[in-house]
Amino acid sequence: MDAKSFVFKILMYAFLTMAATVVLIPIISLVTVSLQSSDSSTTSLSWPTNPDWENYLTAWTKGDFPLPTLMLNSLLVALAVVPIGVTVSVLAGYAFGTMKFPGSSVLFYVFMIGLVMPFEATIVPLYYQLRSMGLINNLWGVILPEIALFCAFGIFWMRQFFMASPPALVEAARIDGANSFRILRSVLLPIAWPPVLTLATLMFIWSWNEFLLSLVVLDRSTRTAPSGLGTFTGQWVSDIPALSAAAVIIALPTILLYVALNRRIISGILQGAVKG
Repeated sequence: MDAKSFVFKILMYAFLTMAATVVLIPIISLVTVSLQSSDSSTTSLSWPTNPDWENYLTAWTKGDFPLPTLMLNSLLVALAVVPIGVTVSVLAGYAFGTMKFPGSSVLFYVFMIGLVMPFEATIVPLYYQLRSMGLINNLWGVILPEIALFCAFGIFWMRQFFMASPPALVEAARIDGANSFRILRSVLLPIAWPPVLTLATLMFIWSWNEFLLSLVVLDRSTRTAPSGLGTFTGQWVSDIPALSAAAVIIALPTILLYVALNRRIISGILQGAVKG
């Protein structure tokens, strides 16, 4: 290894270490605070002498609205958003990536407005539209906007993959008499699972973490976990450890999902990067 490669490798590891530290310090701090005694005001990284695991039981079982119900609502929303959003993204991405039809470019860029327009700018008219449709205090009032919001990225993501797919595969399938749907199902989808799985994981994480939409659209009885954390903030403003324990519990599903699928997610991202 020459000197230039060695220096580059050292700098790369130093940058990665710094980035990991920036990400991990808030998480470690949150966990340590959640294990402090309920009358403690410590917010540092110091590990408690006697960790109080009762804070997690308090966060799980007590409160104006039970945390298990909040998490169930978040799960129901994510389980509806992910399959519908991925299906729409795959079908639209396939159409934009492999087919030419009048207005396809214009229509694609219309979809891409969702990537650049701040969602917060649409929340007020969206609220009135959902109210006119009778979807306020209804989980579908969160599910449908989330699908529309996430599909902007999903369509772009899948379009790039299908555009970079080997044209010979599609041409061979057409020569054999396969229609467009058969080509998608039997030829392209089998090699598209890495980016599809990456997209599904990202949509689940985004849906689970969505805060503003559920805070505006849902009431206390139907609220999801991140927005429901505001209830704990008002109720336990002096019980910081219990509030931190609730935050850890809410963040745990997405952390575990990413840890379990991180190799496949990275594979999907790299596959898209190489093909694009």
